[in-house]
Amino acid sequence: MSDLLGRITVNPKQCGGRPCIRGMRIRVSDVLDLFPAGLSAEQILEEMPDLEADDLKAALVYASRKLNHPVLVA
Repeated sequence: MSDLLGRITVNPKQCGGRPCIRGMRIRVSDVLDLFPAGLSAEQILEEMPDLEADDLKAALVYASRKLNHPVLVA
């Protein structure tokens, strides 16, 4: 799984420092937004031909890792 996370890059000079896929100007959030919009993985790959199936998996793993922390309630 760590191999997948290597596909996620962060460059302060690109896309406002937001996480991107393999150094391209395709943000992780752009990819993730397509799933709830109703697109399947196959449709996303058709719409964004520069992406690979492992890029979609990487975006999902990245989001999961970012959200997997305790929430402190005051």
